[in-house]
Amino acid sequence: MKVRSGFFVSLIFVCFALSLSSKDLPDFPFKAGEKLEYDISWGFIPVGRATLEINLIKEAPLKYWQINFSVSTNDFADAFYKVRTRVRSEVDYSFTRSLYYSKNQQEGKTVKSVDVKFDYEQKLCFYSENSRKNKPLSIDGNVFDPLSIVYAFRLHPHKKGERKVISTCDGKKTLAISIKVGEKEQVRVPLGKFTTHSATPEMKNLSGVFKKSPKGILRVWYSVDDNRIPILIKSKVVVGSFTAKLRKA
Repeated sequence: MKVRSGFFVSLIFVCFALSLSSKDLPDFPFKAGEKLEYDISWGFIPVGRATLEINLIKEAPLKYWQINFSVSTNDFADAFYKVRTRVRSEVDYSFTRSLYYSKNQQEGKTVKSVDVKFDYEQKLCFYSENSRKNKPLSIDGNVFDPLSIVYAFRLHPHKKGERKVISTCDGKKTLAISIKVGEKEQVRVPLGKFTTHSATPEMKNLSGVFKKSPKGILRVWYSVDDNRIPILIKSKVVVGSFTAKLRKA
């Protein structure tokens, strides 16, 4: 079984904010301490688990959101393609832009450490990979990193047929990710049955494994309630079909 790292990045693909007073906790659909756990399968074969968690960090005089994502394969998948990847995102208190992004990736033979810092005063993004620094990238306006867009997409209610565009930067390039909202659907996952809206980003804007899969599909189903939780994630690419189902929230 050969699995490409692009899928695990795509988990995190599928997904601006209000200007609020720093005196009160913003009224977002997610709360500090929210933790979501997923079962991951390749076709019908269980291959691992993923965890997505958000917390509010208070380091006087700063307050910011910290998002942590981790994914690991089980013993069966480890024999073919071992994955132990952790991703972290830091977003400003009013959730309008990313401040920092990092990824520690161990996937098969790939071992990579990425750090991205966003400097909005200089309008620059600083990227380093395995301690090697790239030339700073110019950014024009606020951007979200590849992990925080999962939460940025949750900020406002979804309506069938609408398109939402989120400016996204991974440190190497900036993209306007267009996401189309689909019809209401009933989906069943280990946690239970949910009414959801599907969300489908345009594949032409995505990199990694999707560049080699022009007919690839990535869809995320968000709950139709005030929390708009990502319930189900599916991707279909050249190496197979992957699914992440919510197990615990």
